[in-house]
Amino acid sequence: MPEETQTATPAPEPPSVGTPSVDAPPVDARGSGYRRVFAVGEFRVVFAAHALSLLGVVVSEIALTVLVYELTGSPLLSALAFALGFLPYLVGGTLLSGVADRFPARRVLVVCDLVCAGCAALMALPATPVAALLALRCAIAAVSPVFSGTRMATLTEILGDGDLFVLGRSLLRIVSQSAVLVGFGLGGVLLTFVPPRGALVITFGTFLASALLLRVGTRRRPARAGGGALMRYSLAGTRQVLADRRIRALLLLLWVPPMFVVAPEALAAAYADEIGVGTAWVGLLMCAMPVGTIAGELYAGAALSPAARSRIVLPLAGCGLLPLLAYPFHPDLGWILLALLVAGVTGAYTLGLDRWFVDAVPEELRGRAMTVHTAGLMTIQGVGMALAGAAAEFWPVSTVVGGVGVLGTVCCLLLALEVRRTADAAVGARKEG
Repeated sequence: MPEETQTATPAPEPPSVGTPSVDAPPVDARGSGYRRVFAVGEFRVVFAAHALSLLGVVVSEIALTVLVYELTGSPLLSALAFALGFLPYLVGGTLLSGVADRFPARRVLVVCDLVCAGCAALMALPATPVAALLALRCAIAAVSPVFSGTRMATLTEILGDGDLFVLGRSLLRIVSQSAVLVGFGLGGVLLTFVPPRGALVITFGTFLASALLLRVGTRRRPARAGGGALMRYSLAGTRQVLADRRIRALLLLLWVPPMFVVAPEALAAAYADEIGVGTAWVGLLMCAMPVGTIAGELYAGAALSPAARSRIVLPLAGCGLLPLLAYPFHPDLGWILLALLVAGVTGAYTLGLDRWFVDAVPEELRGRAMTVHTAGLMTIQGVGMALAGAAAEFWPVSTVVGGVGVLGTVCCLLLALEVRRTADAAVGARKEG
């Protein structure tokens, strides 16, 4: 959950330049908030496909972790099977990001789902060894940022790059956060009735169903750009994204807060042990922030205007980690849960930030920029978890989380100032032009 701050009025949103899909209602259509997004038939298909894909990923993560442990008896390899869901994101997001712009979006989405379905099918085979299981897990993770980036860029064509896009992105995030709350629990129940390889067959089915939905329920759109070797084209796009001061500042504001905010979730078990509470509290410590995130996004999407969402970006982004400062004071657990809930609510700043990011990225670069965004977000969260765990080897968890709150707030405030400066520079350039 990224965040930003500022004491003055945030930078004005540039006017939207995108054109909504022919299915999309006009911006002033009757209805408010998320109802307008669900009125777009093509978005409903993308939403359903996202839910199916997410179900497949959650089930495969649990099933593969259990399967590897059953086959090897090694906690390290079992944990590695889970960690490999994060590590290849950086490789796929940089070397393959050009796929999102170079080929028609529908084809990319369908092929990505089919590749993941094929990997799940191979993992479900009884003869597949552990090394191959881990390699196939890497393959799914490498494809994921390409799929996510292409889908994000496609949403700007389905919904336009204005308020409908922001709400559509928010809905997809809410589904993902909800999966954190219920997905792993349901997956654990599933494995009491179905063996791990059987659960992987279910994953195969969900990816296949997602591919079918996207193939028959979305329109074919031409590629945005392309030419030359794919990896060179991908790396050139990454360099172009990071070289633009405005885009780079927005990306960092989308990446850095999640890097810090994962600390209390990553250290939930250790914190519960530190304060001497039962394992049942670990689940509450891990769920409090996602509950707050869902509540914040739902309120901002349904009750706030686009201008209001823009105004809250920098204040919430800059101050969203301050609730973590409660940890070193050792309050009652109820106050810690409230702090995590509030930190989650401040994640509502992402709605306005999504709009700024889309407005800043040229259309021909959009697929690569979205893919880089997804890859960086997943990678930096993995880095944040690792650093928090390493710090907790030397200091108490309460001290580590409090330190994360201080350091993260300083970083976010500096990024907020940079975002504000780049916005002012963009406004000045437009006036001179």
